[in-house]
Amino acid sequence: MAKISNKKWLIGFLAIANIVWFIAVLVINYLATSLPIGWMTTGELSDLYPNLFTPAGITFSIWGLIYLALTGFVVWQIVDLYKKKSLWITKKIWIWFLFSCVINIWWIFAWHYKLVWLSVIIMILFLIVLIVIANKVLIGKKLWNRWDKLLVQIPFSLYLWWISVATIANISTWLVNTWWNMRWMTDIFWTIVVIIVAALLALISLYKKYNIIFALVVIWAFIGIIIKRIGVDPVYASSIIWTTWVCIAVIFGMIWWRLEKWIKN
Repeated sequence: MAKISNKKWLIGFLAIANIVWFIAVLVINYLATSLPIGWMTTGELSDLYPNLFTPAGITFSIWGLIYLALTGFVVWQIVDLYKKKSLWITKKIWIWFLFSCVINIWWIFAWHYKLVWLSVIIMILFLIVLIVIANKVLIGKKLWNRWDKLLVQIPFSLYLWWISVATIANISTWLVNTWWNMRWMTDIFWTIVVIIVAALLALISLYKKYNIIFALVVIWAFIGIIIKRIGVDPVYASSIIWTTWVCIAVIFGMIWWRLEKWIKN
């Protein structure tokens, strides 16, 4: 602790740098829609690449919740700096959080300038950085008090799992953009496979780490897929819709089972 205290000025600088870069992320994301960057909004660009896995536009409102949660984190850093309780957290993840902010901005420009292949690379890098952060803040481990969990673990858990879903969608978009197709794998079959894989990841996360947040994020994405498919062509994509509903039911069942077990213990 003494060693950390001797470098308090450095940790304070890192905490402020996180705030500055996070504000930059918010500004760029706002400009992406208001200008918009590249003369098209993020949603309009998604429509350029028809993809059966892409959810309805309302689904992306989850970014508001993610950024609200991350705002709590960057404020928590400053408060924690003066309380001197968990300074090791800021020290361990500051550069990674900065990376996540920079990568977020990179992705916006790559996507808005229609560099889909580059956006996939950036998104995968984004996912890797968030996985590192998740490990450093000990997501899934019951070690912290209520406020630390609320303002550190939950924001990054939400961030990580939404980017996990977004990575799948981004890769699917790239495959569509490159006219990828396999004779034995239709668009519907490919989408069903991806949905089942996402559901399995949610179930594994629930079973291994009690991660209800990831399960809820996947359910939210699945609801968006159902809304989009019903609004576009419910007959053509009926198998996707029914598969998604079944996956949602199974995930909810696992959540209920986990909650019952947690309450009993």
